[in-house]
Amino acid sequence: MIDKKLLSILVCPVSKAPLEYNEGQQELVCRASGLAYPIRDGIPVMLESEARQLPADEKLRSSTPRNP
Repeated sequence: MIDKKLLSILVCPVSKAPLEYNEGQQELVCRASGLAYPIRDGIPVMLESEARQLPADEKLRSSTPRNP
């Protein structure tokens, strides 16, 4: 589980867009850049080189609504 306050201030380092938490895969997902950043030992790894490229169909889906 990621802290909601932390999630509210993190943005994608590539697109600067907001991130969505995917609890099932333990990732922070950016639909704008099409990247998913892993969370390891409770720490988001916000490096483009460590991110997973989202497949086209996954870019369009929303995993969780983001609360302001």
